[in-house]
Amino acid sequence: MSTPGRPSTSERPSTPDRPGGADADGLLAEQLLRLTRRLHRIQKRHLEPVGITPAQSRLLRTVAHFGEPPRMADLAARLEVVPRAVTSLVDGLEACDRVRRVPDPSNRRVVRIELTDAGRATLRELRSARRAAAEDILAPLTVEQREVLEGLLSALVDPGPERGC
Repeated sequence: MSTPGRPSTSERPSTPDRPGGADADGLLAEQLLRLTRRLHRIQKRHLEPVGITPAQSRLLRTVAHFGEPPRMADLAARLEVVPRAVTSLVDGLEACDRVRRVPDPSNRRVVRIELTDAGRATLRELRSARRAAAEDILAPLTVEQREVLEGLLSALVDPGPERGC
């Protein structure tokens, strides 16, 4: 049986060593990219009422996961972005009083980023917005399909040391 817009397995070209072949892998990669763009649009729509971008949301969540206020370099490393990108995000969040720059107690040349009360409140709003966005994207799936998807995504996101990039 074929899904609209997707050839059935029997219609996809295959190679001797892999059913479906490279064309099927290319189709799957394209579907993953389309899903990523859709997720981004849905997340952005749910974050608009909070007054925050997806990148700012990610930065706030990252700051919250540190035991103590992180340095900008720590944030850049954790987010896997250049330090300049963190500076821009912090500037925007600081302008909205969601984070503040504080001096490092042991090295006055180092600046750390801490959440404000408004930032913690925003994190609570973000949790609700993210749950609503997830429900939008996962609505067509049954509970069983969601469980299968979670296992598949875990295998792709956390491939283990022998398969990692």
